[in-house]
Amino acid sequence: MSRGSGPPPPAVADFFVCDIAGALPKDDMATMEHPVFSLSTRPDRRVLRYDHGAASIEITPSVKGLATIHDKDVLIYCISQLVAAMNAGVPVARRIELVAHDLLVATRRETSGDSYRRLREAFERLSGTRIVTNIPTGETVTTTGFGLIEEWAIVRRTASGRMVSVSVVLSDWLFRAVLSRSVLTLAPGYFDLRKPLERRVYELARKHCGRQARWQVSMRVLCTKSGSASPLRVFRKMIRDMAAADLLPGYTLEVVPGDLVVVTPRRAALVVGDDGPPLPEGAHDAARAAAPGWDVHALEADWRAYWVATGRPRLRSPARAFVAYCAKRAASG
Repeated sequence: MSRGSGPPPPAVADFFVCDIAGALPKDDMATMEHPVFSLSTRPDRRVLRYDHGAASIEITPSVKGLATIHDKDVLIYCISQLVAAMNAGVPVARRIELVAHDLLVATRRETSGDSYRRLREAFERLSGTRIVTNIPTGETVTTTGFGLIEEWAIVRRTASGRMVSVSVVLSDWLFRAVLSRSVLTLAPGYFDLRKPLERRVYELARKHCGRQARWQVSMRVLCTKSGSASPLRVFRKMIRDMAAADLLPGYTLEVVPGDLVVVTPRRAALVVGDDGPPLPEGAHDAARAAAPGWDVHALEADWRAYWVATGRPRLRSPARAFVAYCAKRAASG
C-alpha cells in the first residue's frame, strides 16, 4: 500500500478501557485460519506445529497447558471492544482495562465464583502459551515469538477476593491485526456453542465461506485445519453428528460422497443476519476500484456494522450501497 492511499492510522493511547456496550463480537483472521487453540477440555501440553505454504506456526504450552478455544473468548471480547472504539474514533492501546463481570456477560458465561476462577485460569493459559510464527498481521511479516497476551494483572478485587477489574496487554502481533482491521464479525450465537469443535468449525466456515454460495473441503483437510487431535475416523463421526445437530449459527454442514464436507450459508443469515445483506459476485472488485489501496474486507466489516447501527434499513441494491460507502471512506481518508 502506498503512503496516503489507505485509511489514517487509528489513534493510539497509553491504555484502553473496555466500556462500549453492545460491541459486535470480532475475531482476528489469522487465528481463525490457523489452529492456534486447543480443542481439548483437559490440560493439553503438546507442542504443535503447522505449515501452510510459506507460513508456519509453532505453539508451545506452559505447565498449565495450551490456551483453549474457550480461553479465546477473552481475546474476542478485547478485539470487539477495540474495533468498536476505532469505529467511534476513540484512541486504542495494547494495554486494556476490563471489568471481569462485563466480559463474562458478553461471552454468555455464568457469573458465579467458579466462573471467575476459570477466567483467571484462562488468563494464565493465554499468557503462558507461546507462539513462534511468520504469519503476517496487517502488512507486517516477521518471524517472532510471543504470548497471546503479554501480561495480565488483577487490578481490583472485592472484599471476598473475587476479581473485579483486570489489566491485559495484548501481543503486538494481535494488536497489529486489530489496527489493520484483519478481523471478521462473529454471530452472537457463537458463544452459545459449547463444544470446542463446533466453535472451531464455525470459525473456519466464517473465514472460508464468508458470503460465498458454499465452501467445500475434504474431511482430512478439515481435520487438519481444525487442529483436532482425534483420529480421522473419530473426527468424521463428530462432523456427521455436528451436521445432524445443525447448531452452527449462520451455516449448515453436509457430508457428501468423496469424504467431502460442504458448508452453506443459511438463507436467513444472508438476508437478515447481524452481518447484513449478501453481496453479489463482483462487489469486492468494484469496491477495490472505488477505494484503491484499501482493505475491502475491513471496509465490508465496517459497512455491515454501520448498517446494523442505522437500524438495518432495507437496501434495494446492497452492492451499490457497499461500493458507495467504500468510495466515501476513501474520499474522506
